[in-house]
Amino acid sequence: MGRVNNWHRCCDIGRRGAAVCLGIVLIADGGRAAAVEDATWFSFAGPTPAAHQAAEVLTQAPSEGLDPRDYDIEWLREAVSGSSPAADPESSSLASHRLTLVMRRYLSDLHSGRIDPQQLGMRYGLTHRSDFDADALLRAGLADDRLAEATRSAAPAWPQYDALRQALSRYRQLVDDPAWQQDLPPIPGGRLSPGQQYVGLAMLQQRLLLLGDLAATAKRHPERYQGTLVDAVKSFQARHGVTPDGVIGRESFELLNIGPAARVRQIGLAMERLRWTPMPLAPRAIVVNVAEFMLHGYEMHAGRSETRLAMKVIVGTARKTPTPLFDAEMRFIEFSPYWNVPPSIARSETLPRLRRDPGYFDRQGFELVGNDGRVVGGLSEAGIAAVQAGQMRIRQRPGAGNALGSIKFVFPNKDNIYLHHTPTPQLFKRPRRDYSHGCIRVEEPLQLAKFVLADAPEWTEARIDEAMRRGRSATLRLDEPLPVLIDYRTTVVRDGHVHFLSDIYGLDTRLEEALQQRSRALQASHTTEIPAESPSSR
Repeated sequence: MGRVNNWHRCCDIGRRGAAVCLGIVLIADGGRAAAVEDATWFSFAGPTPAAHQAAEVLTQAPSEGLDPRDYDIEWLREAVSGSSPAADPESSSLASHRLTLVMRRYLSDLHSGRIDPQQLGMRYGLTHRSDFDADALLRAGLADDRLAEATRSAAPAWPQYDALRQALSRYRQLVDDPAWQQDLPPIPGGRLSPGQQYVGLAMLQQRLLLLGDLAATAKRHPERYQGTLVDAVKSFQARHGVTPDGVIGRESFELLNIGPAARVRQIGLAMERLRWTPMPLAPRAIVVNVAEFMLHGYEMHAGRSETRLAMKVIVGTARKTPTPLFDAEMRFIEFSPYWNVPPSIARSETLPRLRRDPGYFDRQGFELVGNDGRVVGGLSEAGIAAVQAGQMRIRQRPGAGNALGSIKFVFPNKDNIYLHHTPTPQLFKRPRRDYSHGCIRVEEPLQLAKFVLADAPEWTEARIDEAMRRGRSATLRLDEPLPVLIDYRTTVVRDGHVHFLSDIYGLDTRLEEALQQRSRALQASHTTEIPAESPSSR
């Protein structure tokens, strides 16, 4: 939201001279000033119908995962509730100006988010924000008497956002349900297996029923943990990133005790992150959700997106090498790539291994490459010292054991992160998949290559497969760059079912703290931001 530089009344009158006074606000927005009319909110006769519409819009902020208190909602409710006219046209102007600022903030928050992602270390391009004109949208909604509809159009166009909004509505309805007034009773031995008895079965059944994992037709008050109840727990486990074996151990028990209020906050954080995520201006785009361990390929149509591809990925380890979050453009595909061992990995892992086991060099297909491009095929003490000193690098030749597998997808970025195949596909079977040094391993590289090369019909599946298997490195430059977004959302909706994922990098915790700090500052400023009385309070 821009900073208020100055404002004046549109009518050249004294402080108490006119029946109606409409304010004009000059807003600094990236160095350019824009005139915004404060018209139609309040007159000396009191709040207008538009003011009542604005109050209704802001009251519904929780349905978008936003806090209505951030938008001075208590002042606004008081301002529109009275029926007595204001005695002072200046107070009408000030109140109108105040509401304009609040609505502008709301529209900006709804469209672009409340927190700059770069504050949290996320390098998303912000060009999409400059295209959004909150003032124009506000004026259009007021002119057409469709303020609520215009406001909804400010929300992100990603289909996942609408799905999250629906999930948020369902979980908000569960917040005060008696089923979560107390925790489930402890499980004897800490483990409940199918066929066992458990005093908390009725409470467990009610929760699973409300969450949608258990059908309403299930038998009530079961005597043992079995049948449809076990199936419902498997459904719950699958939605929460736990191996769906139907056994309630420590992890599943803790997840079952997380109440709807916490999930409401978690969904809201995912919606906030989608507001940061720019809608690519390209026919196709790739989005990797690190927390989900999934890659999605989208086709873009008139500002909307449609999923065309989905596959598992392996991302950077949470403890040491988390995958950074950013957006970039894919420009190259490397078939049968070399792997240049990063200096940090070479010094911390590869060189110690080679000192213990020199034969590892040949078994892995390594070679040494000097800064001048000279290739040395054998290992020596001098070569190890040169790598340690940064005068040479270790490179792995193309082949079946190459760490990058048979293909590499390159989108230049400062962290040298890329997508690639892997010679260890068994790791994709695990529910939690943070095992890499930061780069992203893809489960189905051939399908990803087909998606990337969809506009190049000469690159058939057979030709792509042959290039991957050739064993000779070759680089293909894409005719058009393909947007790639590395994202992080711990709530997603798949096939109508909401999935809650672990906050493996602790980023939800940081975001929630930043949002709470912002809200406290905003709410504290409401009494001092614009010292105006309610036009209906006199």
